[in-house]
Amino acid sequence: MQIVSNPAGLLRSGHASHCRRCLIALPSGQVEVDPSRIAVVFYCLGTLDILNQLSTQSLEEEREDWRQWLWEQQISGKYGSGFRPSPYMTPEDFSGTSSSDYDNPHLVMTYTALLSLAILRDDFSKLDRKGILRFLAACQQEDGSFSALPNGGESDLRMLYCAFTISSFLDDWSGIDVDRAIDYVRRCYSYEGGFGQTPNGEALGGTTYCALAALHLVPDTEKYTSKERLTSQERARTVRWLLQNQTSSGGFCGRTNKLADACYCFWCGAALSILGAGDLVDESALSDFLTRCQFKFGGIAKAPGERPDPYHTYLSLAVLSTLPADHAGDESWNLPCLDALWNATEDTAAWARQHIPAKQASAN
Repeated sequence: MQIVSNPAGLLRSGHASHCRRCLIALPSGQVEVDPSRIAVVFYCLGTLDILNQLSTQSLEEEREDWRQWLWEQQISGKYGSGFRPSPYMTPEDFSGTSSSDYDNPHLVMTYTALLSLAILRDDFSKLDRKGILRFLAACQQEDGSFSALPNGGESDLRMLYCAFTISSFLDDWSGIDVDRAIDYVRRCYSYEGGFGQTPNGEALGGTTYCALAALHLVPDTEKYTSKERLTSQERARTVRWLLQNQTSSGGFCGRTNKLADACYCFWCGAALSILGAGDLVDESALSDFLTRCQFKFGGIAKAPGERPDPYHTYLSLAVLSTLPADHAGDESWNLPCLDALWNATEDTAAWARQHIPAKQASAN
């Protein structure tokens, strides 16, 4: 696998073309992610959004087709409403809108579907807001965590972050028990300074981002004000642990003593940005590492020499939008700012804030 030897340039058009191709069909080595198709769509659209190339890489007719396909994945049933990962579990009618115990809405896919529709500038007139609130309630567990599906699935901080972000999108937290959820986040805090995926788990860069973003998204409650969610001592320990994850390669690893990975550059870098410590990152070394992860025909891989994919392409560009490095004279590095809590460009986040909340809830 040949990578780019020029450490100064960002292959904007190549990365856009890579994600455009993946919107049409995935490479043979990545077809196993098809059951999570909505997430793949988000990474591709998110890349085009960050690069400001959505309109140049697609026609309006195509964007309308993508919007229609996303809405076809909104399903309703006894657990409420949300978005399924893809139509792969529906044997006959791919446009069906009724869920079953084998084809339920999924928390991560609902989160990424809403962001994808915001990127596509949908008006969200078809969104079942009340149904989503019932879906969130069905996913919350007794310990305060959230499962991916209302009838099971993974239950950890990643799902909690998605539930919190969806509540923030809706500007309605009535679907979840916030205090119980914050209790769960607090129990995931590790002696290392990061957050484990579950209580007593090893600190991970991705779940540390999920925990910090969730704690900063949630409004104050009687039990938890903003100052009580993370003490100053815990914040300092978390900043130190995150900074220690930047390796000599310039990239970030996700766990102590592991190799650097492009996706963890976002998870750790965005977590530091949320804590107001993004300026402590060696941004020049970070961008040089990510540039070495670029493939000459477009796309960014997890590490130099690996195969590119939409996931690592998007998150690499996302951290560059969160922690912009100074590359004077090279316009290819000029990217829009990212809303680190929602993981969306500021323009897309502004669209979501304007259109997703329940201004039309009476129609649902």
